[in-house]
Amino acid sequence: MDASRRIIEDGAIAVDGDRIIDVGTSAEITERHDAGRVIDAARKAIMPGLIDGHAHAGHGLIKTMGGGRGDLWYEACLKAYTIGSTPDFWRAEAELAALERLRFGVTTGVSLLGGGDSIMRTDDPAYADAHCEGVMAVGTRSVVAIGPTRPPHPLTYARWEDGERTEYPVSFERQMETCRTIADAWHGDAGSRIRIAMLTPTIRDEHLASLDAPTIEEARRQALAARAFGRERGMIFTQDGHTKGSVAYAHALGILGPDALLSHATDLTAEEIAICADTGTKIAHNPSAVASILGRCPVPELLDAGATVCLGSDATAPDRSADMFRHMQQCMHYHRTHFRDASYLPPGRVLEMCTIDGATALGVADQVGALEAGRKADIILVDLARAHLYPLNMPAFRVTYFANGNDVDTVIVDGRILMQGRQVLSVNEDRVLQAAQRECELMLERTGLRHLLDMPDDFFGHTRSKNRH
Repeated sequence: MDASRRIIEDGAIAVDGDRIIDVGTSAEITERHDAGRVIDAARKAIMPGLIDGHAHAGHGLIKTMGGGRGDLWYEACLKAYTIGSTPDFWRAEAELAALERLRFGVTTGVSLLGGGDSIMRTDDPAYADAHCEGVMAVGTRSVVAIGPTRPPHPLTYARWEDGERTEYPVSFERQMETCRTIADAWHGDAGSRIRIAMLTPTIRDEHLASLDAPTIEEARRQALAARAFGRERGMIFTQDGHTKGSVAYAHALGILGPDALLSHATDLTAEEIAICADTGTKIAHNPSAVASILGRCPVPELLDAGATVCLGSDATAPDRSADMFRHMQQCMHYHRTHFRDASYLPPGRVLEMCTIDGATALGVADQVGALEAGRKADIILVDLARAHLYPLNMPAFRVTYFANGNDVDTVIVDGRILMQGRQVLSVNEDRVLQAAQRECELMLERTGLRHLLDMPDDFFGHTRSKNRH
């Protein structure tokens, strides 16, 4: 994924410390460098680490709750994140989600600290601290998006001590102070493996119709304040859940720009496509998300207009994983089906969306997303010695059309080998899984949401689910 998009047969990469220092054929690299350690990549594709442009922290411990009903899923998010979670919950979920990404070859990912666009755990820095510590333990890169919730305020949050719940009101000012503390502590930490992004709720037509004028005005004021803070600190700005009309509204508000990343962006008008291109605003397309069922992100149109579009999982729940190979394939078929034309989005273009374009969207294109001398050594090896990937030819087609996350053999981040031969080296995998199970059970006890694990009566034998919202 360098500037010329080279595919090198019998290629090799030299790494020194946390950087790639040379790329070429195996003969060239072995002649130019004395290797202290060699990783045998025979019958493997060497690729940049994949980049997930949009996902949610917390979701890993509430996967599929509600059995597919959107209203019940939202209830699970709201209660789990605001009143039912502890720092241990966020630490366990962060390790689980980072482990999932690691196993799937995702070396960099965005994680919103909560669900939807307005259920953020920003009442106290302890929860973001726990999340960042969990990611650091696994060793991947994370852009942690934090920010205030949608007015009106105050909102009710709760902390747990010795099994007792204490509820308290949280104002916008308290949320902003939490964001400042988190940014001071974590932005650019761990050799820039942890970066903080600023988040504000998206203002859509539904909010303009349902909220009174003073509340809308307060939402505008808060959005501008949060955006100004992010710009002051040099942080990426992101918003979740954009759709027709909301991009134009955000543009009129003055919060778009080259450091802005908008997720979903479905059913955009021609004017809004031009706004994204003209302002340099980036788009995170999530082809496997529910939002992409309700509307279409006009990816080919955005790309043709000159906008940058990266790929996101919107994971790790309720019905999708962090496997970016899955989302690349979904992306291609999604838009080809829309246009009824199989020529749309060739596999190489989609591969760019979750490598170099993802790095561009996150403002780190000079560091990751490509295999070039001088960049960070974020490298994955995909095992091609598998029936669904053989014979050994056309590897760029094979990894995008046929590979899945479980074909990733080796993962290197910052020059450190985190997984090799499918064996995770950075953390004890069983410990991570056990902690995730424990914290999920404790959350269910605190919230009384265990009934959301019940099997729906329309799971089998129906062509369409009943009572789904």
